[in-house]
Amino acid sequence: SSFSALSMAVNELVLGHSDMVITGGADTMNDIFMYMCFSKTPALSKTGDCRPLSANADGTMLGEGLAFVALKTLERAEADGDQIYAVLKGVGTSSDGRSKSVYAPVSERQARAVQRAHEQAGYGPATVELVEAHGTGTIAGDAAEFGGLRLVYDDASDERQWCALGSVKSQIGHAKAAAGAAGLFKIVMALHHKVLPPTIKVDQPNPRFDIDNSPFYINTTRRPWVRGSDHPRRASVSSFGFGGSNFHLTLEEY
Repeated sequence: SSFSALSMAVNELVLGHSDMVITGGADTMNDIFMYMCFSKTPALSKTGDCRPLSANADGTMLGEGLAFVALKTLERAEADGDQIYAVLKGVGTSSDGRSKSVYAPVSERQARAVQRAHEQAGYGPATVELVEAHGTGTIAGDAAEFGGLRLVYDDASDERQWCALGSVKSQIGHAKAAAGAAGLFKIVMALHHKVLPPTIKVDQPNPRFDIDNSPFYINTTRRPWVRGSDHPRRASVSSFGFGGSNFHLTLEEY
């Protein structure tokens, strides 16, 4: 929901209909009806914890939150003397189309959103060193998402494990309509402070990932983001909704 709104906000700026847009997500609806709905999917963790990307992941937990960003074109933000925290380079969207169910994601269609974001950004995934996954902690969801990322990243470089992968849901749970906005806030702060943030509760990555032979590693410790000067620090963030409403954003440090 929050990335659908962000996509519309970017269109407002690109078309020249707005000088600034405030967009994001808000979700504080964790009443008994919401838990009843989620319990039918079945997406909720039986052990009562959210461990995205972990070998011990058994479902998600509901969170809540509010997160908003102010967007301007880079030219206007510089002319106005604004504090610029990050630069949004690309917005990729796709749909899963017809599938088995609303909670059965399709790797190939998620990959299409990732590819489109990079096409708009003008650079490939080989220079991206941090990805904030949708990472709900559900067994099917995490595996499908990792598979979709590999479809795009595997051919980008012969190097293995160059890109940190994480999910803020390990700390705050799944904020539903605000989940994408929470992930975006994390990535913007990572770029601004030049830090690779940790994902907690991952003692062992999901063995289905074969992560040692992939472009990714799970970053479990807060580390300074050290790199050369050949290109800016680059990061991406995904948000994939029920029914296959897929969004992927590419960002650079300012």
